[in-house]
Amino acid sequence: MTSNPPGSPPSIGTAALRLSICIPTYNFGNFIGETLASIVAQLEPGVEVVILDSGSTDETARVVGELQRRHASVRYEYAPERGGIDRDMAKVVELARGEYCWLFSADDIMGDGAIARVLAATSHRDDVLLCMHSTNSLTMELIEPSYPVLASDEPAHFQLGDQRDQIRYFQLAATTEAFFSFIGGLVVRTATWRSVPLDERFVGTCWAHVARLFLIMQSRLSVRFLGQTLLARRGDNDSFATEGVVRRYRLAIVGYLDLGRHFWGEQSPQTFHIRRVLRREFPLGLLLRAKAACMRNPAKEDRSLLDDLAERLYADGSWSCTARLWIYRWFPVAMVSPARSLYRLLRGRSPRLG
Repeated sequence: MTSNPPGSPPSIGTAALRLSICIPTYNFGNFIGETLASIVAQLEPGVEVVILDSGSTDETARVVGELQRRHASVRYEYAPERGGIDRDMAKVVELARGEYCWLFSADDIMGDGAIARVLAATSHRDDVLLCMHSTNSLTMELIEPSYPVLASDEPAHFQLGDQRDQIRYFQLAATTEAFFSFIGGLVVRTATWRSVPLDERFVGTCWAHVARLFLIMQSRLSVRFLGQTLLARRGDNDSFATEGVVRRYRLAIVGYLDLGRHFWGEQSPQTFHIRRVLRREFPLGLLLRAKAACMRNPAKEDRSLLDDLAERLYADGSWSCTARLWIYRWFPVAMVSPARSLYRLLRGRSPRLG
């Protein structure tokens, strides 16, 4: 691994570093300049930016290098071979020197004043800080001003090493972002992260960082939900979707259900709520559209895999799950597109359907 190129400014001292903004990246040269501009505009003493470039072949090094020459607090590390997102996240936190690490995607945009708000929240010395994000298009046009994490946007504090508080937290989870899926919403105390090693069993799943925090949660993990939208997430830029939507869905559905079973068991309340949250993120309409995609493009989309995902999502045995699974199995694929168009028409005419 090589680091700061010749001619770059000297590294900043480590004594008073409070926050490392850690960015793993691969071939995001078209976006990382805008991402870094949103960050360096609000840097203050005690904050560094650490970029781990895992073998990029595009303009990433040039874009980062130009910015680095103007900002001593920006560090750039280049690894000649791709490590994969699980290893890259682990490695970039190893490189961090701050008391806290804010994992950040190389194509998202940090909101104004976000760093100051996170620094203020670190004074509570919790293990994890969670924030929200807006959802945007590839060109950063606003789609949704605030993507949900918990059932309420009110700030809250949880001690997840306590069984009752842990169950309460899982009950409040609205999306898998409550379970640390989105790295841009996740600020972790560095010592907490490093208290357990990378679990090789989860490398390649995209969720090794979640497994790390779930393991720590078995004995302790203080989580502070900030209830604030601190960044804009760029959509339609998912490198994991190149092999088809069904395999992309599998990453989240199988990945999280396997995590639940591994840490708490198939029949645990925690796994029940993981399934509930996954059903919200992958509703019946989405599965039916994926089913239609399987019919249109069977070479790319795996129908048997999709059927298995539906079975696992609706495995709770409740009447509502049974009914949705029946609809998934028997709803005519040819009617998916007309039904969706009718729903959109009715939704546009009646706010009550929204």
